[in-house]
Amino acid sequence: MEKFQPYAIGDEQTAEFSLCGDVKAGFPSPAEDIGEKLDLVKLLVRHRASTFFFRVSGVSMVEADMDEGDILIVDRSIEPYNNCKAICFIDGEYTVKRVEIHEQEIRLMPANESIKKYKPIIITPDNTLVIWGVVTYIIKRA
Repeated sequence: MEKFQPYAIGDEQTAEFSLCGDVKAGFPSPAEDIGEKLDLVKLLVRHRASTFFFRVSGVSMVEADMDEGDILIVDRSIEPYNNCKAICFIDGEYTVKRVEIHEQEIRLMPANESIKKYKPIIITPDNTLVIWGVVTYIIKRA
């Protein structure tokens, strides 16, 4: 399972940058003047007290756009729901998986078909599972 180190943000922290305007993904357009200020904490964090950052270590979720070194923004106040991507604490270890909630069972699903060693984790009464928090954003390196 992947190893995680959570990072919490404080009440006073901000990450403010200049928003340079919209950029077309089609035909080029003339550059626009710098407009407003963009605070990444305000944009990406809904609940400061329950939001944490994790760095992805491992490749079991690459087909869910979670690559080695990406930063996950995780909110503990969001109730886990079927097919959410979540940080799970299972049998003493953290992992990130897609959560399938069925009537009779819960499955933690990897997202890397190219590596067959990553199998679904089917939760049984022998497992101890805490769905620690729901992934709300993924910050990627270009």
